[in-house]
Amino acid sequence: MYHYKAPLKDIQFLLHDVLGYQHLTTCYDEDLLSEELCNSILEECAKFTETVLSPLNHIGDIHGATLENNQVTTAPGFKEAYRQFVEAGWNGLISSPEFGGQGLPILLSAATEEMWHAANMSFTLCPLLTRGAIEAIEYAANSSLKETFLPNMISGKWTGTMNLTEPQAGSDLSAIKTKAIKSGDCYKIIGQKIYITYGDHDLSENIIHLVLARLPDAPPGIKGISLFIVPKYLVNEDGSVGEKNDINTVSLEHKLGIHASPTCVLSYGDQGGATGYLVGEENRGIEIMFIMMNAARFSVGVQGFAIAEMAYQAALAYAQERKQGIPIGADTSLPILHHADVAQSLLNLKLSINACRHLSYYAAKLLDLRRSSEVSERNNAAELSDLLTPIVKGFCTEIGNQVCYQSIQIFGGMGFIEETGVAQYFRDARITTIYEGTTGIQANDLLGRKILRDKGNVLNKLFMEIDSTLAVARNKNMNKDVINILENALSASKDVSHHLINHDENYYKYSHANNLLMLMGWLVTGWLSLNEMLVCEDKRINVALDQSFFNNKLKGLEYYIIHNLPRCVALKETIKHNQILNHPNIISELLTVS
Repeated sequence: MYHYKAPLKDIQFLLHDVLGYQHLTTCYDEDLLSEELCNSILEECAKFTETVLSPLNHIGDIHGATLENNQVTTAPGFKEAYRQFVEAGWNGLISSPEFGGQGLPILLSAATEEMWHAANMSFTLCPLLTRGAIEAIEYAANSSLKETFLPNMISGKWTGTMNLTEPQAGSDLSAIKTKAIKSGDCYKIIGQKIYITYGDHDLSENIIHLVLARLPDAPPGIKGISLFIVPKYLVNEDGSVGEKNDINTVSLEHKLGIHASPTCVLSYGDQGGATGYLVGEENRGIEIMFIMMNAARFSVGVQGFAIAEMAYQAALAYAQERKQGIPIGADTSLPILHHADVAQSLLNLKLSINACRHLSYYAAKLLDLRRSSEVSERNNAAELSDLLTPIVKGFCTEIGNQVCYQSIQIFGGMGFIEETGVAQYFRDARITTIYEGTTGIQANDLLGRKILRDKGNVLNKLFMEIDSTLAVARNKNMNKDVINILENALSASKDVSHHLINHDENYYKYSHANNLLMLMGWLVTGWLSLNEMLVCEDKRINVALDQSFFNNKLKGLEYYIIHNLPRCVALKETIKHNQILNHPNIISELLTVS
């Protein structure tokens, strides 16, 4: 069994040297941005994940969560680990100091989140959902609800969930049937929700459900959905936990992976109606819930490459110890790491993870800059972060699944055996491309809402930034192959986005949305890799620094761009010339079983 080791040097390099964590002075007080404080937090997080969370990962997979007498019990060790988690202050890292949070940058939080997810994804889903619920309440709830719920949620004393899905309403939230009936100052909630992550558990004193429901006179579709706080236990006037609300845990889902994360079916109102409190205005629930959903989508993107990091670490360790055959050029049996295909595969896994890490951290920095005191910086960050959110979620999880798949391949037959542990990462990772919106949903969002709606205006701004980086690289005489390949990828991206924006057939456009998302993922990670190369080139001038680190970084980043960015040109050809997708009837005929 393999345990997680936090890649601190890579994380710190991105935060400090590449993304300029300490320069977020338009968003945060300078005393929060010191390199010393940041590194201290990262080191403590690494220690916690390596010694507390990682050893519980396999235990959680084996034991899972259990439901008995309408109460969920988490896997052995999880309750104590959660106690340590909240006592150390991890739960309130980025939350508002007004309600007990520490108010630290999202960029730092992205790095800690990576470590939590890599070490134990099932455990981390609980604070992930709580954080999203906190953001939604802080954004839209009235002051009374904020004062009642936020301090205990930020401290971790209470946890939060997101209740969207129903048996007949998966991704189509317009089909929601859960009812909300006005009752004095509150509402009675009646209905059933499924796939509720940490919908019930024994980690916290109370669970605060954010529930989408429909008022009796609400307009049809998503415009008639409201959002409600529905606590598992009602809260007394003095803030203490009172009697149980009318909520029942019907069952736990039996899942492919993340066994230790209790995914619940919840029934509201079996005894007449669960007490709920309106968040924001009636019929504005979807708008508010998207605050939570976008936070979750970003976090799931981090999950994607985080669990890939753990799978890669296991594959690398196995390849260093497993002897099989005689490698080319050797005269004796050596560990399989010496075989060319295994070594190249591991290198690509490592560099793919680094690229997704950079993409996610860059997106986190944009989320920080959305609160900048400078209006132009704030507006630009908002536009770019909206554009990148579906790419972070879709691309990083697809790549994460590929890494986990290939890690099993490196183990060979032993990877198919549960005892080695790598199969768990493969099973756990599979959900990341599905929940919080499938890759197809992210792709449709990217194409429809983020590109077609404004005719590529924000996308063109991103293209201009990439052009600027290429100009700097040319002036510094960087590797010409790298520059040419990235230029070709950028040209292909411009060409295909213009093609889709101006194409008449919507069926054709959306048939290629997934291809466009992956093309943009390769382009943006290639661009960020070039930015990273420029930093490494500057650092190599300083003889006091570790030259081997920067030399190896440069070689790896060159490999990533040369190896992966030609895919953009291939995807452009696929999108522009696959005209069969103009004809849905032909596709239907091809799918017909003879």
